[in-house]
Amino acid sequence: MTKYGLRARVITLTLAPTLVIGLLLSTFFTLNRYNDLENQLIDSGTSILEPLAIASEYGMLQQSHDAVRRLIGYAHRKNSDIIRSIAVFDAKHQLFVTSNFHPNFESLKLAKDKPIPLLTSIEVIDSRVILHAPILAEGQFDIENGLRTDMTKVLGYIAMELDTSPLRLQQYQEVFAALIVLVLGLSMAGLFAYKLMQEVTQPITNMKRTVDKIRRGHLDSRIEGKMHGELDTLKNGINAMAMSLSEYHMEMQNSIDQATSDLRETLEQLEIQNVELDLAKKRAQEAARVKSEFLANMSHELRTPLNGVIGFARQMLKTNLTSSQTDYLQTIERSANNLLNIINDILDFSKLEAGKLLLENIPFEFQENLEEVVSLLAPSAHEKGLELTLKVDPKVPKGLVGDPLRIQQVLTNLVGNSIKFTERGNIDITVELKAEHKDSAELQFMIRDTGIGISERQQAQLFQAFSQADASISRRYGGTGLGLVISRKLVGQMGGEISLTSRLHQGSTFWFTLHLATTDLPLGQPIDKQILKDKQILLIEPNMQAASVIQTMLTHEGLQVTYQASVPDQCQPQDCVLINLSPKYPCDENDIQEWVETIQQYTRQIIIGLPSTELALAEKLVQTLPVQCLTKPISRRKLLLTLTQHQPVTPVVSLAEPVTDEEKLPLKVMAVDDNPANLKLISALLAERVEHVVTCTGGHQAVEEARQQRFDMILMDIQMPHMDGVQACQHIKATPLNKQTPVIAVTAHAMTGERDRLLKAGMDDYLTKPIEEHILQQVLVHWNPETDTSQVEKVVLSDTPAEAQPQPARRVIDWNIALKQSANKASLAREMLDMLVSYIGEVNSVVEQALSDDTYPVSTLLHHVHKLHGSCSYCGVPRLKAVCATIEKNLRSGMTIEDTEPELFELQDEMEKVVTAAKEYLEG
Repeated sequence: MTKYGLRARVITLTLAPTLVIGLLLSTFFTLNRYNDLENQLIDSGTSILEPLAIASEYGMLQQSHDAVRRLIGYAHRKNSDIIRSIAVFDAKHQLFVTSNFHPNFESLKLAKDKPIPLLTSIEVIDSRVILHAPILAEGQFDIENGLRTDMTKVLGYIAMELDTSPLRLQQYQEVFAALIVLVLGLSMAGLFAYKLMQEVTQPITNMKRTVDKIRRGHLDSRIEGKMHGELDTLKNGINAMAMSLSEYHMEMQNSIDQATSDLRETLEQLEIQNVELDLAKKRAQEAARVKSEFLANMSHELRTPLNGVIGFARQMLKTNLTSSQTDYLQTIERSANNLLNIINDILDFSKLEAGKLLLENIPFEFQENLEEVVSLLAPSAHEKGLELTLKVDPKVPKGLVGDPLRIQQVLTNLVGNSIKFTERGNIDITVELKAEHKDSAELQFMIRDTGIGISERQQAQLFQAFSQADASISRRYGGTGLGLVISRKLVGQMGGEISLTSRLHQGSTFWFTLHLATTDLPLGQPIDKQILKDKQILLIEPNMQAASVIQTMLTHEGLQVTYQASVPDQCQPQDCVLINLSPKYPCDENDIQEWVETIQQYTRQIIIGLPSTELALAEKLVQTLPVQCLTKPISRRKLLLTLTQHQPVTPVVSLAEPVTDEEKLPLKVMAVDDNPANLKLISALLAERVEHVVTCTGGHQAVEEARQQRFDMILMDIQMPHMDGVQACQHIKATPLNKQTPVIAVTAHAMTGERDRLLKAGMDDYLTKPIEEHILQQVLVHWNPETDTSQVEKVVLSDTPAEAQPQPARRVIDWNIALKQSANKASLAREMLDMLVSYIGEVNSVVEQALSDDTYPVSTLLHHVHKLHGSCSYCGVPRLKAVCATIEKNLRSGMTIEDTEPELFELQDEMEKVVTAAKEYLEG
């Protein structure tokens, strides 16, 4: 909104130009006239004064006062209107004559200290104008010689004072006349402005009032009166607009009435639908509960018979069997395991859909974790003649923190699919470091195959549950259609993404990214690779991709690699020769023997890489030829250990190895299960490991046995008729003989939260079906009351974390724990302890800064304490680890550094003790 109205603007814009132009013109012409009058007065005085000076020459030469007086008196009388006084002074500035009396003749004189000017001078003092003209003696005759000389001599000067009163009066008259003209111009402009205001602004003001009325809702208001030109057109437009608005208002009111009526009907329908939705929600919640219960029951009902199938198949494999029987039993075990994997997929999908699948966050050795997947899937690939390779970027950190099991699950699904849908060629797994930050790394996994490929239309269905690219292939290749869905959800839960690129009949490339934290702590036994530096090795590999992977890996370790696609007839002497056989072609023992005899001339070490389907041939070659055999795809660690020779290779121990009577534990164990097959299997497994086994087929029978005799351990099934395992456990804990006996839950339930529920109900530990023998052995050793706590660390099961429970007083450094956490290698334990001591100094300085500076960032302190906490977990310093856990918990809960000062001082004290005690171990 403008500050001034249209009327004020019209007046201002009309009068302002007139005023400005009038002022400028009046001022210009008045100043010119003013200056012209002054110049005219001075010119008049000069024209009078200079002739007088010439005429006065003779009088001054003759010193005739009368002659000069008559001359200036005449001039004064003739021009008395502008001359006040005329005075003549001689060359010595003495008054010679004057035309009239002057009160102050001294003011007419020139300065005595300056020479008399030879030209007329003008001097303006206040309101007086004084003119000075010299009297010169020109053209004199030399009396002695009678000659004329041109010497100019100043005889004196004439001073004339002009009267400025008439001049000032005339100047004032000029100014007054200019003001009169300016006022007349403004008056005429005002008259025109008023006329314009009457004809333009007044109608516009009336239009404004009418429009304002229309805005307030008076739509019947109209503009009246006769107007001219565009104003009349504007008036007609506003009246037409008001008429249209009135019609629109009536239509809108009718529409509002109709919409209100429709809205009432809609609200009534929504209210009915809300009631229906509430009922549907309750039915859906009940269906979800039934679904969860169904999955739990199905897990139990399916795993229970599978437990018997897998368990007894493994038991029978330990007996003397014919080759056909062994093959049949192995087929039964594989089929049962495949069925178990399908059940696990369904359960994993259910957990992921419910958002209840929890991920681990533990440190693990990255490449070895991937090699486990490759070695597991290698037989399937090699049976089809496919080459399977794993290439890990050397820049990828060795130690990462995450969920290794779920990473293996994703990789297994993707690689398994590639093997399933590829008939010939290669399956290449590549891991690259996409980005690296301070404490984390972003990795990209790519699985390329040369399989059947996927069309663009089929790719849209890949990540949907229970679907495959082509429904017909499920009959040929099998599968639940959940693998990719589970993989996508797992990758997303781990903060990554998954996708693929593929062309029909040209293969596919699946890729996914993961963000994992990094760790500097050693996660495996180190390998001394110094002896491998600059060693010569000949690589013989018919597959170019596999050769590139192995060559890159060996070159990175410092070896000089020479590559050949086949065994050469002659070559340079080598430190080692690695011969890899292709799974595409059958291995001929005679050919291998000829190759070995040829190569023996050039090297002392021969390593043969065989497909995983040729284990029997590998054993035969080792026995008959001076070679070492490895299974393809070749593991980096196994290959380096084989090359270094002096490093011991950990033997593979079969989990099904029987236990002798001398190794049985002196325990009395009761096994409770309502399923005869399961009970028989559990009793058979226990009979191999403990001295006394008692079996019960129900909860009531187990309680009666517990009242009559004492047991060292009880394995309790959960779902049983009449009395379930939880109730039986509570009754057994109430008996005096078995009040302290550990009760281990054995259940096929695999749903999230089942373990916590059972432990809170009174169980001491938890086993899932099918029972793995090595896990059973671990549980027996763990809960054996005769177990030496210095050899096996017992876990305290409680509602509070183990680190938060009161700990008994321990030494500063528990060397037994340090050895167990370092695979019983004293050198590795000392190395890790030395790394901890070197890092303690940095942590101590950080703690000092945090205690002295109130503005120190909590995040920085938390970072270093968390890192120290992780280091303590591998060095056998339980007290320091407990203090770090307490501080980390406090800081993560929002406590300030000031609130955590007591724990920080305790941390400094404990770090000092660790440093002091570590010197003894390291020096000793």
